[in-house]
Amino acid sequence: MTTLIEPESAYGLRNIVPDQEQIALFLDFDGTLVEIAPSPEDVKLDRRVAPALEALRNRLGGALALVSGRPIAFLDTMLAPHVFDIAGLHGAQIRVGGELRAQSEAPGSLHEAVRDLVRFANSHVGIIVEDKRVSVALHWRLAPSLQDEALALMRRTAAAMGPGMRLQEGKSVAELVPAGASKGSAIGWLMETPAYAGRRPVFIGDDITDEDGFKAVNAMGGLSVRIGRDRESHAALRLASPTALRHILLEAAETGRLSADSFAATNQD
Repeated sequence: MTTLIEPESAYGLRNIVPDQEQIALFLDFDGTLVEIAPSPEDVKLDRRVAPALEALRNRLGGALALVSGRPIAFLDTMLAPHVFDIAGLHGAQIRVGGELRAQSEAPGSLHEAVRDLVRFANSHVGIIVEDKRVSVALHWRLAPSLQDEALALMRRTAAAMGPGMRLQEGKSVAELVPAGASKGSAIGWLMETPAYAGRRPVFIGDDITDEDGFKAVNAMGGLSVRIGRDRESHAALRLASPTALRHILLEAAETGRLSADSFAATNQD
């Protein structure tokens, strides 16, 4: 179950027309700020990115957050010593202004599910289980021939766990997450907090798991940007790679200028 503390500024903000120049920036991590790696622990973050995000957060009056499937603790480690607003685990965890405002609890059945997935991984070379305590992901990037078998297992497991958990499918991965958590709802919640309210949301992601966020910001009159061209998307714009995004962010941090046009001007769809 996910419990959200209602933002102090929530009431009366939902119908404010967003400022077209002042943006609120939401960034996925894997495949967006970093390249996808063979296994989850192998990702590398350019050492210039975290200081650039810190500069951009100051430029945006605090309206910058990571929205990722990773746990908050992992992202803190990658971005240290900088500490950002984060919606982790697809929105099952939310920290804003240094305060944890949402934390889902794992159902007891998740522990049994993890054991079953570990047994499967131990029997199949290249399968990786990522236990995030509140959610669990099964990766087959190193064993693409096992995709159908891995997906079938995750779908059976999700069905057995019932309505409290849902299956989130992505690139060479499937994850069991709390049913009430999504990137779209996390972005919507953050947009009702003081630093973000009244701004135009911009969300950048790369995977199926980000589509809910794209739809949410589109509905709010924001801008959705997808990294890559490998499939159809609800995103309005495309960038070729994390490298293209990194170039935009580093330049914006240096010049002190960042708006929705910063991404539109380099759209590579």
